Amino acid sequence: MISAQKIKKAFIAIAMIAYLPLNAGAWGMTGHRIVGQIADYYLTAKTRKAVMQVLGSESPAMASNWPDFIKSDSTYNYLSSWHYVNLPGALDQNGVFNFLDADKKASVYNKIPEMIAILKNKAKTADEKKMAMRLLIHMLGDVHQPMHTARKEDLGGNKVNVTWFGQRSNLHRVWDEGLVDYQQLSYTEYAAAINHPTKEQLIKWRHDSLKETVYESYVACNKIYELTKADDKLGYRYNFEFVDLLNEQLLKGGVRLAQILNNIYA
Repeated sequence: MISAQKIKKAFIAIAMIAYLPLNAGAWGMTGHRIVGQIADYYLTAKTRKAVMQVLGSESPAMASNWPDFIKSDSTYNYLSSWHYVNLPGALDQNGVFNFLDADKKASVYNKIPEMIAILKNKAKTADEKKMAMRLLIHMLGDVHQPMHTARKEDLGGNKVNVTWFGQRSNLHRVWDEGLVDYQQLSYTEYAAAINHPTKEQLIKWRHDSLKETVYESYVACNKIYELTKADDKLGYRYNFEFVDLLNEQLLKGGVRLAQILNNIYA
């Protein structure tokens, strides 16, 4: 018979697991699919054909979640740091650029160019290109989630405990999933609802460098840190304050992903 002490220990262990901060992939399933769906809209006919040759029947939206799905397979543990880039606080633009130049650790910033290079390399196998495509699609979503350009000391907001509509959560999870899911739209509905950039926005976003993209997310991250503190009770007001930023980051991610793919297959 199992002792009461053992039952108590098991219960505590389960409870602790339930509240462990997660290094989740940016945006959660819905957010990543929104980025992929928007990107698909801006692909040229030539690029769309090339992407289909790599992914087969898998759309960019559906391919976007693969790097999160395989987290249960320890074979892919080496990919864990590819979802984010840790940046110190209080940096200006030059400070961010200099940090990125000096930082040689595997991150979303220095792995995106590697995936692009694989897709351009005719000597790479079909399997290598499929993996690179899935990772590229996912990482373009990651780099636009502000809390994936956040602080190492709090694991990108995973250690900043908050409540989200009365439920225990953390700052990272709110931005990965909470805000997106609160809109209660499917990924196709969400993509259609926000896919209305101006001509000026399209021109700028398509020409921004990867460094500028990281810096932009970093600025957004600093704003989030400034306006969100540990143990804050987040809900309707928080959604009202940040939904425009949320939608713009998702839209930028899709537009820039499409531009990268169009450049690869130009």
